Amino acid sequence: MLDPLLRRWIDPPLDRAGAWLAARGASAHAVTVTGLAVGLVAVALLAHERYGMALAAIALNRLLDGLDGAVARHTRTSAYGGYLDIFCDMVFYAAVPLGFALARPENAVWAALLLASFVCTCASFLGRALLAAGRGEADTGRRGRKSFFHAAGLVEGTETILAFVLFCLLPDLFPWLAGLVAALCFWTAVARVIEAHSVDPES
Repeated sequence: MLDPLLRRWIDPPLDRAGAWLAARGASAHAVTVTGLAVGLVAVALLAHERYGMALAAIALNRLLDGLDGAVARHTRTSAYGGYLDIFCDMVFYAAVPLGFALARPENAVWAALLLASFVCTCASFLGRALLAAGRGEADTGRRGRKSFFHAAGLVEGTETILAFVLFCLLPDLFPWLAGLVAALCFWTAVARVIEAHSVDPES
């Protein structure tokens, strides 16, 4: 929901940073994989309840996630680059709840619920992109230049990261926060399915 607004603020500085990195030989794929590696470090930090350091790792992961596309636009974009980017994003999103489950046993059920809701939002997101590709439907571009169709939703990347920030700042409230975020994610998935049905001329 907040992604289009955020893109207006962050795209210009990311583009400049991407141009700087590309001029020095940086590879977009290397930036993507490095970002995932940094994000996975957060799992170990969360498991040991080092929430401040985990938050720093999460923030760096998101910075690198924004930079890989900027680097690609100043070197060479590819379908595989878009695939690698979304794959690494989904792995990272799944890793953070796992870290909280490892930190405290009482978090496990809520982390599992949150992961289930992420599976639903991911399926609705990627399925909508597949539907759009089959119909030749172009992305609106409101969420920046993307390699494939990005479906709108109540919970998107920005809202997910805000949730992760709250989890780290208020770890004692993780069960309540995770339950709330999971409910919003399930709502997002259902809304996307309904929207996909409404725009399909064959439905």
